[in-house]
Formats: sequence, C-alpha cells, structure tokens
Amino acid sequence: MIKNTFLVLIIFAMIQTTHAQRGFKPIFDGETTTGWHTYGKTTAGNAWKVEDGILHFDPAAAKDGQGGDLVTDKEYTNFHLKLDWLVAPKSNSGIIFYINEDLEKYKNTYNTGLEMQVLDNDGHPDGKIEKHRGGDLYDLIKSTSEPVKAVGEWNTAEIVCKNGKLTFVLNGVFVVETTLWDDAFKALVAKSKFAGWEGFGIFKTGKIALQDHGENVWYRNILIKEWNTMNITTGCENGM
Repeated sequence: MIKNTFLVLIIFAMIQTTHAQRGFKPIFDGETTTGWHTYGKTTAGNAWKVEDGILHFDPAAAKDGQGGDLVTDKEYTNFHLKLDWLVAPKSNSGIIFYINEDLEKYKNTYNTGLEMQVLDNDGHPDGKIEKHRGGDLYDLIKSTSEPVKAVGEWNTAEIVCKNGKLTFVLNGVFVVETTLWDDAFKALVAKSKFAGWEGFGIFKTGKIALQDHGENVWYRNILIKEWNTMNITTGCENGM
C-alpha cells in the first residue's frame, strides 16, 4: 500500500510539473485541502477526503455539518481551469465559479455562481432535463455535444473565462461558448430558474467551488492559469 501511494504521488508530481511548464498551477496539492474551505466556513469539512492524490466527496461522512460545497480561498477573474472528475452511479455534482461569498446576502454558492454540470447522465434524474446534463452551463445553455464518458471513467473538464468570453471544453471537445453579462446573457438568465435571483451571474471576479450534491464524486489534477492580458477568444487555442 505504501509503495502504491508513493508511486501515485510521483505520477501526480510529474503531471503537475508538466502543466506548470504550460502556465498552469495546481490549486489542489494532492495531499490536503489547503487553499480550500467549506462555503461559509474557514476550513474544509471532513466529507471532503484526500485519497491518493484524489479529492473525494463522501456523503456518508457529511454529517454534523461536515459536508457543503468546497470553495477556493482565492478569487479569480480571467482564468483557465482544468480538472478531472468522476461520478458514482446516479451521482450529481458541479463546478461552480464566479461565486461571491457574502453570507449576509448569499447563503449558497449557486446563489451567485455559474455552473458546469457534473453528472451521471443516464442514472441521475437531472439527466432527463435539458440544460442539466454533464457539460452543460447549468440551466442556461445546453452542450453542443455530449462527450461525457461512462460512469466510473474519468472526464477532463476545462472552463475558460476571458473578459466575458466563456468556453467549456469536455474531454477535448468544445461544448459551450458564450458571452457573459451582455443583453443576450441577461435574457438567458431571465428565462431560467435563476430569474429574479438578485446577484446571480453578475460577478466578474469570484471563487470556484466543487459541489456537494449529496452523492459520491471524485476530482483530481485541479489546475488553473490566470492572465493579465486577454488577446485570444477562448484561451484554448494552440494547446493553452
């Protein structure tokens, strides 16, 4: 067991080094929840477990306030987020971003943040709802295709936000491209479940969260790149 763990850590370090050379930095160190906390708290709940370089939400441990969405300590404006996710059968989660953690106004991450859906499309009830399937911009934009892998297999998701240009990439396939905060985007929100939610989707800087939806989900290789100047449309061209 010790030998296998050591091997996993070596591989993890090699992957992180490769990505760092391309401008990405890890925001999950593979060993602890340093840099993250449960929404509205100062530390991460015990339901978020680190296992061999993987971050696992264990619903069985989410008792007595130990669950909740896991949120970055840091806020991000223009960024390229890349990570791997895996769900158990019938599981649901999400990657939520541009979160404003003002607890007096917003009790949950999704009160302000936009979400890339993470889902067992075939096993979870949300899979039957348009714009609620894996890779969708949740309840706002349906994926142009569905390159989601089978339950039990790892998916690689990318979220690129650049001066209002939003791009989702799932397993190497561009699935959502849109512009945030303009009149067309406001019209999308007005037709969604978020209509009338004060503060939803308006923030241009915010935190990133991994959602506790009450089911098993795993994340790994959580990396981010930030820019000071934005000259390209999506941030995904030329292997970025």
